[in-house]
Amino acid sequence: MMKAAVVQSAGQAPAYADFPSPTPATGQDRIRVRSAAISQLARARAAGKHYSTAAAYPFVAGVDGAGVLDNGQRVYFAFPEAPYGAMAEEVMMRPDQYVPIPDAVDDITAAAIVNPGISGWMALKERAALQPGETVLINGATGGSGSFAIQLARRFGAGRIIATGRNPDVLSELKSLGADETISLKANEDEQTAAFEAVFASGVDIVLDYLWGPPARKILAASARIPDAGRALRFVQIGAMAGAEISLPAAWLRSRANLLMGSGLGSVAPDRIMASMRDLLISAAREPYEVDVETVGLSDVADAWQRDSGNRRVVLTV
Repeated sequence: MMKAAVVQSAGQAPAYADFPSPTPATGQDRIRVRSAAISQLARARAAGKHYSTAAAYPFVAGVDGAGVLDNGQRVYFAFPEAPYGAMAEEVMMRPDQYVPIPDAVDDITAAAIVNPGISGWMALKERAALQPGETVLINGATGGSGSFAIQLARRFGAGRIIATGRNPDVLSELKSLGADETISLKANEDEQTAAFEAVFASGVDIVLDYLWGPPARKILAASARIPDAGRALRFVQIGAMAGAEISLPAAWLRSRANLLMGSGLGSVAPDRIMASMRDLLISAAREPYEVDVETVGLSDVADAWQRDSGNRRVVLTV
């Protein structure tokens, strides 16, 4: 037996409890876990609300973390096979499910940055293929993943970055991360419409959408009203914090060269996801990313799970 964060049923927070230790299958390696983050993906999968959820209860929470192989190599791993998860003393993983952690990146940082960072990395690199000098609009940039995407877009050479969000305190800080302009989603409808039309009048190449719902619809409406026949818009859908559905008039898609695509589990090949995770960690070793991290022991998972940490990354240490 081992200690783990065990989810007994949908809607319940994980509890610190005993769980059968994993037995290695052919081709798997044992990883002694050192850290694992409480992420929105981990919460959604534990609640049975994410499209990638496949486990029957009970199971161990957590989708990714940092640990050490039996040979002493430090690795970042992702997506243990159910019913096992990252928030445990041990996991068994195939070599294609983990990547080395550079010496300059500690275990806590590795667990803290990959989940929020990988969504923006894959969206910009794998899906939108950002080119230096292009303009990027990040919809939902006051969240942890959105604010991380600002840092990535700047590192990748974006010429102009526009960030949207509802939290005024965080929105005011985004320029320090690399945003050139911000749009408040708490402004009235007319003000938001005018702001989006203004940025499209000056040109937008890529939208990273972490919200969907009404904010995404306003952006697509503005892109249709301010067409630019010589500039294709790559709209990358990543999250749906503002709503799961929108109405999308067909004429909006015919009015300009819009490319609508998703980025997430299933839309990017597994080997490319792992390669992106490896490259993100290498990038962090070269120049650290700004991220607010709180560490909590695995035994305190139930309390940490219930707290709203805002944009602070809560990392469980094992």
